[in-house]
Amino acid sequence: MVSGPVDIVIIGFPGNKFTGKVAPAIAELVENNTIRILDLLFVSTDEAGTISALRVQDLGSDLQPGLVELDTFMPGALDEHDAQELAEDLPANSSALLVAFENVWAAKFVAAIQEAEAVVIDQIRIPASAVAELLA
Repeated sequence: MVSGPVDIVIIGFPGNKFTGKVAPAIAELVENNTIRILDLLFVSTDEAGTISALRVQDLGSDLQPGLVELDTFMPGALDEHDAQELAEDLPANSSALLVAFENVWAAKFVAAIQEAEAVVIDQIRIPASAVAELLA
C-alpha cells in the first residue's frame, strides 16, 4: 500500500484561547479524504509555566469540541518526548495542538514516482503566512 507524505503541524493558542474553528476545518479535510489523522497531542502551560500534555481523546469535548471525535490511526505516535520538545518553546499561559497527518491526496503522486523508478530528492514546505506576505 502506498501512502502519502506525513506532516506534523503545530497550532498555537496564545493565552489558551480556543474558538472552536480549528476542529471543523480538520474534520472537513478528513471527510474529503485529503488527509488522514495519525495522532493528535495537546500541550499547554499555565501562567506559572507548568506544562501538561494530554491525548486529545482525554480533553473532553468542552475544551476542544470536535477534536475528540476525530479518529487517529497511530495513537501514541506523538509522545511525551514531542510534548517536552514543544514545551521548551511554548510561552507561559498558552497551548499548542500537534497534528500528525498523512497527505492522502499525494498517494497517487507517490505511486507514480515509485513506478517511474524516480526518487524525491527534497521536499520544501513554504508556510501560508510567508506566501501571504509575498502576495501582499
